[in-house]
Amino acid sequence: MGYNKGHQEFEAINMKEGFHTVPGYPWGFSEKILAGSLDEKNKVGNRTRILKIEPGAFSTVPFVHEYWEEVYLVSGDLVCGSDAQGKGGESFTGPTYCVRPPGVYHGPFTSKNGCLLLETHYFVPE
Repeated sequence: MGYNKGHQEFEAINMKEGFHTVPGYPWGFSEKILAGSLDEKNKVGNRTRILKIEPGAFSTVPFVHEYWEEVYLVSGDLVCGSDAQGKGGESFTGPTYCVRPPGVYHGPFTSKNGCLLLETHYFVPE
C-alpha cells in the first residue's frame, strides 16, 4: 500500500458494470475503483475511482475526510452545497476540477441530470 498502484496500460472501461454502492453514502452514489486502495484506519494508500451520481440523487450532510482528494467532473452536472433536501447550492458542469486537503468540509451534493467524477484520494506520509 502507499503510492504504488501497479502498472496498467490503456484498457477499455465498462461503464455499465462493476459499479458498487459506496458504504455510508445515500442512494444514487456508486463507485468503480480503477486502481489502488485506501486504508482510512491506518491513513495509508492511494486510489483512483469513478464516482457516479444518478439523476436526482443527493447527500444530506457535508463530507470530511483525512486524505487529499482531487476531483475532475468529467460529464454531467454537480451541485455543491445543497441542503438536506437536495435544494440550492452552486451548480457546475464538466469539465471542472477541484483539489481538497484533509479536513475540508464539502457538500452536500446533488445532480439534476447525473454526473461522472474521476477522483484520486491519497494520504501524504508525515
